[in-house]
Amino acid sequence: MKKFLIAMFSLITSASFAQADSSKALLTFSGYAEVYYSYDFGNPGNHERPSFFYNFNRHNEANLNLGFINASYTAKNVRANFGLMEGTWAQYNSSAEQPLLKNLWQANIGVKLSKNKNLWLDAGVFPSHIGFESPVGKTCDALTRCIIGDDTPSWESGIKISYTSDNSKWFLSGLVVNGWQRIARVNGNNTPALGTQITFTPNGKITFNYSTFIGNDKPDSVSQMRYYHNFYAILNATDKFRITLGFDYGMEQKSKGSTKYNTLYSPVVIFHYQCCNKLAVAVRGEYYNDKNGIIIATGTPNGFQTYGYSLNFDYKISDNVMWRIEGRALNSKDKIFTLDNKVSSRNYFVTTSLAVAF
Repeated sequence: MKKFLIAMFSLITSASFAQADSSKALLTFSGYAEVYYSYDFGNPGNHERPSFFYNFNRHNEANLNLGFINASYTAKNVRANFGLMEGTWAQYNSSAEQPLLKNLWQANIGVKLSKNKNLWLDAGVFPSHIGFESPVGKTCDALTRCIIGDDTPSWESGIKISYTSDNSKWFLSGLVVNGWQRIARVNGNNTPALGTQITFTPNGKITFNYSTFIGNDKPDSVSQMRYYHNFYAILNATDKFRITLGFDYGMEQKSKGSTKYNTLYSPVVIFHYQCCNKLAVAVRGEYYNDKNGIIIATGTPNGFQTYGYSLNFDYKISDNVMWRIEGRALNSKDKIFTLDNKVSSRNYFVTTSLAVAF
């Protein structure tokens, strides 16, 4: 019996390696680290910038925004990712998660469902399907994230089915997730949350995306359904000039069972110009209106109604190292910030960062 088990183990092992070789299985490791310094002219004594910022949110101190190590496995019909993270972005974004999950960057397994088509089923913790910005700052046109980028999910936990057309112009996805940026469900919540994504890339110059989220992110006893829409277009007008246009619109029930809804919306535009191989500049304008505090609650009469603009410069030190600096200003309808030791409707801050990818 022992010899039989050893023989079977050897046969399975050999078959596994043969399958891996024939399908060109590949195990790769990658990493990223971005350190930063941000100075908020409101000079908060606790060194925490306004609570709706999750990236680069520590004032007047050098810190790590995000660092991660990730392992990726890719074979013909199987793929998997596992990564761990650290940094202030991870700390503040994961504050509601269970202790063992706070430093999880991603953990997912995917299986190809069709022999001839690019149809996949993935399960686990994976990047969000909402938004054009990534937590990996080096890939974003602006140094800091837009308000909608900071206050929409950066990751999700659940099941995702996705399809990419043969010509790679269409990407379609449907998701069942545990909530609005949740790895573990909210206590008392048993309502499945759903998501969809449609991305159309007719050519190398234009990308259109429409993503949705439908779900309740509260205990079922006080359920308030949220319906969220995310639109964006990326237009590469020339080899050096890129325009990103985004618009988000959300609705949430005023109370359980209500037919009335609170709403939020946010348009954003970013102009990015690659001056030369090493130097780039970006200008951003945005507006975020969440009067009733669906996502950003202020406790003030007009809620969160805020304009913002920024200017940043990027310098590529090498292919995998980038230095950036950005100035940013916000102007709100209510006095929700601090400036010169007084409540203010304005907020100004400067951020610089150094990022390396490997």
